[in-house]
Amino acid sequence: MKALIALEDGAIFEGDSFTGRGEAIGEMVFNTSMSGYQEILTDPSYTGQIVTMTYPLIGNYGVNREDMESAAVHPKAFLVKEYNAVPSNFRSEESLAEFLKRYGVLGVEGFDTRALVRHIRKVGALKAIVSTEDLNRESLVKRAKEWVGLLGQDMVKQVTCDLPYGWADNRPVPGSNFSTVQAGMEKPLKVVVLDCGVKFNQLRIMTEKGCQVQVVPASTDAETVLAMKPDGVFLSNGPGDPAGVQGVVETVRGLLGKTPVFGICLGHQILGLAYGASTFKLKFGHRGGNQPVKDLVTGHVEITSQNHGFSVDMESLDKENVELTHINLNDGSLEGMRHRRFPAFSVQYHPEHAPGPHDSLYLFDRFVAMMRSSHS
Repeated sequence: MKALIALEDGAIFEGDSFTGRGEAIGEMVFNTSMSGYQEILTDPSYTGQIVTMTYPLIGNYGVNREDMESAAVHPKAFLVKEYNAVPSNFRSEESLAEFLKRYGVLGVEGFDTRALVRHIRKVGALKAIVSTEDLNRESLVKRAKEWVGLLGQDMVKQVTCDLPYGWADNRPVPGSNFSTVQAGMEKPLKVVVLDCGVKFNQLRIMTEKGCQVQVVPASTDAETVLAMKPDGVFLSNGPGDPAGVQGVVETVRGLLGKTPVFGICLGHQILGLAYGASTFKLKFGHRGGNQPVKDLVTGHVEITSQNHGFSVDMESLDKENVELTHINLNDGSLEGMRHRRFPAFSVQYHPEHAPGPHDSLYLFDRFVAMMRSSHS
């Protein structure tokens, strides 16, 4: 079925839907990962976006329940060069097309993804629309231009949990609390997770490291969090413009100095705003499993998994109170920081390695050590 991809600047690409009829509008972005498309699709940080994969063959190994990073598919549409309709993998439970159809997400193949990616790299991330229903090119471009976009919008409220939940037996436990979840764990560390769009693997890893996790909505205030007497607070990743998120910065300010804090991706940006810094939109963002990051403390270079379109402006940080710890070796943007007085640190990338390298897993150990040292 014919599908048109229209960008707000008038660029048009023609492909074929492999999921049937549909239409989607969002911000066009690209991801350079060679695998991990299921983790990408279930990452809440892609809310409001249309994802194009640069690797040309997608769908080869199917989809399974174990690799879900949330309970839903979040991109508005998924664009690939060539879709493989016959997956070959012993873990596969359904095809990518079946998976996308189940969640009502449009999939399009059969166009020059390289040309689209080169266009975005040249002019920046653009508002876009993908449709099998409206094939009028002028109409599509006009509608893409008129879409509100992501700047200034609070996208977190679309993905945060409605009610608190715990994590046990590799699954969410609705309505649980620290007294019931993983009660048999020996001297567990209690971590409150502020859910701005958390990925399940972050919860899995913290559990493996000896933590009980309690996930709470992003709207939870600092007083409520501290009343839970956590050993630490984790600020999750999430979608959109950090400056548009309502209330979370104030919550984090109320936590600083009172409990250890670890932030990832949007959580890193929220911490930056809580420190008094500013954020800005990157030209086309960092999305993929091959981003080189240098640890300024050790000199080591890590290959990292990333997914973000905004960054903390390092020049706006108070260097007397905040130390820069990591930078991106491609563009020099800020990738990590820590507070000099309070037990708080954060990174812009994804150490939970879903999908992508394991180089940065040590950061969860650092969080555990920080929580343990706060008791000594």
